[in-house]
Amino acid sequence: MKLHPILRWPLWPLSILYGLAARLRAVFYRRGILKQHRLRGVVISVGNLTVGGTGKTPMVQWIAGRLLDEGKRVGILTRGYKGVGSISDEVALLQSRLGRRAHFGVGPDRFQRGRMLERHGIEWFVLDDGFQHLRLARDADVLLLDSTDPFGGGWLLPAGPLREPRSALARADIIVITRTDHAPALETVVRHHSSAPIFYAQTALDGVFVHPPAAAPAPLDWKGKKFFAFSGIGNPAAFSNDLRRWGFDIVGEVSFPDHHRYSQQDIDDLARRASSSGADALLCTEKDIFNLADVQPPALPLFLCRISLEPSLPELFWQTLFLTIARNRERGRP
Repeated sequence: MKLHPILRWPLWPLSILYGLAARLRAVFYRRGILKQHRLRGVVISVGNLTVGGTGKTPMVQWIAGRLLDEGKRVGILTRGYKGVGSISDEVALLQSRLGRRAHFGVGPDRFQRGRMLERHGIEWFVLDDGFQHLRLARDADVLLLDSTDPFGGGWLLPAGPLREPRSALARADIIVITRTDHAPALETVVRHHSSAPIFYAQTALDGVFVHPPAAAPAPLDWKGKKFFAFSGIGNPAAFSNDLRRWGFDIVGEVSFPDHHRYSQQDIDDLARRASSSGADALLCTEKDIFNLADVQPPALPLFLCRISLEPSLPELFWQTLFLTIARNRERGRP
């Protein structure tokens, strides 16, 4: 959420109140004034300090996928679209990537969803967007920071995208700085608030696919083509930067609000703009495809980018994660 500075200042008093409430809430949970609920299984929380755009969904996918590859029964706990329990584009993406191996508990009461999954033998949980969901106890808190805008310019909600003050870094067990492999200045800021291990993670392009998919989807050779890019995600600038880093020839681009549900007019307008820009095809994220279900295919070919994210030192990250879980469970972390 980026507001013009002129619009931010009238909201500043509300941000002060919001920040105070966020601090008090964290203190109340830490001291047991507000009660946490604990599942029997292991809970790994993946979250961030800002609203959207840090790479949280692909990190949830990577952790859940690795647990599944080790033969563990895994449940993903997520609040769903707007917290009302309906399937969001992120959930649809995770279901598409992980298949039937993973189980999903979708709804605002993630503790109750977790208990339901436990009755079906689930013993490992990945809590999606869980850093602020303090009602559910966790065995490890993985916090993601986007290197391009880690603290939303310092503006708390509602004036900016920051959900909690920087002091909340102290709750993190592991910090992952995304979209770079080196950020010493950001590490220095983090170290003022946290001694947690710091890892890095970069997005990677797994392939480009046509939409609607063929009977046997296969990656396409996209080199030499001109693209008009669009997205409705939390951080469209990061997608744009990634495309250029990977070598795409982008002749135009448009961004929509996060979770934007595309209309037929949207897609027709995009096709017209792409044609007038000299593009050979439209290009979007894999997540956007789940918001295109109600539209007819555009006049131009439509390609999607399949993107993944993993820590730059995956084995060390995995070892650190499991040591953190063991240590926190041994000391009976509240």
